[in-house]
Amino acid sequence: MKFNIRGQKIEVTPAIKEYAEKKIGKLNKYFSNADELVASILLKIRGKEQIVEVTIPIKKIVLRAEETNKDLYAAIDLVSEKLERQIRKNKTRITQRKNKTNDIEINVDFDNSEIEEAKDKVVKRKQMDTKPMSEEEAILQMNMLGHEFFIYKDAESGNTCILYKRKDGDLGIIETK
Repeated sequence: MKFNIRGQKIEVTPAIKEYAEKKIGKLNKYFSNADELVASILLKIRGKEQIVEVTIPIKKIVLRAEETNKDLYAAIDLVSEKLERQIRKNKTRITQRKNKTNDIEINVDFDNSEIEEAKDKVVKRKQMDTKPMSEEEAILQMNMLGHEFFIYKDAESGNTCILYKRKDGDLGIIETK
């Protein structure tokens, strides 16, 4: 696995870089094509909190985890464990999807832009390409990202849809016309 490690308001020392590569590199055992993967690791400081964000785009899914701790090394440990739990939890779903013959490309690329401070309260912008997928694939992608909602293009209708978690724990979908 290749690593793209960068710091925001923090200098990434060789010791931090080596520790992060060692911890996240342990996930290589779960991938058959680990040499082709690139893990993007963002280290941030907010007040006294150390934040570690890891994003690993795989062919048809995106693994993402974020952890916060007062100790940077502990945050790296926690995010590594969280990613490993995600992989184990969704292993059967991922392999089932892999075995289906489906010509639809599902890779959703997020372009994380810098945080902007604006007068109208927009604090972050993201751009994404919506790829056609089924509801089941969208649910899996939302769970893998750990988000409360997910925007995708429905493979059957071609409409843009928003999948979201309701307060009662169920899921809802908003379809555009």
